Amino acid sequence: MRTYRAKSGPFAEQPFYKLDEIESICMEALTSVGLFPASPSPVRIDRFIEKRFKVQPSYDALPSGILGFTRFGTNGVEEIIVSQSLDEEGTTAAERRLRTTLAHEGGHGLLHAHLFALGDRPDSLFAGELATDAPKIMCRDDAQTGGESGKKPPYRWWEFQANQAMGALLLPRSLVEKALKGSLEVRGLLGIPVLPSGNRDSSIRMIAETFDVNPVVARIRLEALYPPSSEQQLTL
Repeated sequence: MRTYRAKSGPFAEQPFYKLDEIESICMEALTSVGLFPASPSPVRIDRFIEKRFKVQPSYDALPSGILGFTRFGTNGVEEIIVSQSLDEEGTTAAERRLRTTLAHEGGHGLLHAHLFALGDRPDSLFAGELATDAPKIMCRDDAQTGGESGKKPPYRWWEFQANQAMGALLLPRSLVEKALKGSLEVRGLLGIPVLPSGNRDSSIRMIAETFDVNPVVARIRLEALYPPSSEQQLTL
């Protein structure tokens, strides 16, 4: 992990993580608390939050568009609050959004807690919303899907990184590869695994069911691990 002077956002410094670094951080975090699945299956993300950060997620009525937030102290994560509406809706889609929200907040805890331990720290990453006396990172509705409504959300590097960690926590690379064993093809001189376009839609549905996430999360994760452009390049 490298650190640069931030050009945007509320922090003076911006950490830069390669995707492989985030994958390793998340795998080690799950393994350290005994929650890395032995085979492709849903990660117990609620239990991970409890064991890794020593907090139990709580639920509250949050403003529209806010799915959850993490409150930080000098020693790291102090509290994770999730929108009560996700817990009360009772649908499969809502339950999966609850899982992704917890994983997203867990990503902030793993990647960004050190920023709040510094002397110069923001009260909130979204000034004016849920104003309290404790610093926090809030997760907006557009943070996890990249703006599925068609309107591109403003770039927030801390949200982008938390989303990468969310994918690595809920859909660990090695387990996704095992689940896709019959769908991947090895191509090129380097033997790079590729997900053919003809297998992509069925793979998204299968990964969503196997790991208990919504299809949009499965799609984004597979695009990160097996970019469609890689198939085109190796075919040329």
